[in-house]
Amino acid sequence: MDFRKIGDTYYIRFDKGDEMVEGIKNICRKEGIVSAIYTGIGGCSSAEIQTFNPQKGSFETELFEGMLELVAFTGNVIAGEDGVRNHHTHALYAYVENGEHHVIGGHLKSSTVLYTAEIELRPVKGGAIHHELYPETGTHVWSFGSGDAAE
Repeated sequence: MDFRKIGDTYYIRFDKGDEMVEGIKNICRKEGIVSAIYTGIGGCSSAEIQTFNPQKGSFETELFEGMLELVAFTGNVIAGEDGVRNHHTHALYAYVENGEHHVIGGHLKSSTVLYTAEIELRPVKGGAIHHELYPETGTHVWSFGSGDAAE
């Protein structure tokens, strides 16, 4: 993995074997980024895709492996009060199976790069976005409270 900050934006290149979600969170910790959004494309060898089941109040996870063309990758990182970086990431992958093209996607738990991934990371400026628990679903949502001192 390699990255550069140009202006206010970070450009990240992930290499074979790199895990993208943890890599983004690590960069945010290293660079002191409290909240940010990101997008990207690439080629991956595995992806753990999750779908939230509201009736159960939990995620159902499925692991996909093989040549997965990352056609859409978007999400955000938010630091909790304890400083831990949390993510909310969605991804869409295309792949070929038995000569037919398929697409999979959803909430992304993790994804390992096969040959490269190119990510644009944009930190939030002038404040911070936080998470709060949404009791109806048991999931976290953005919070725009007055505790925006950290940037």
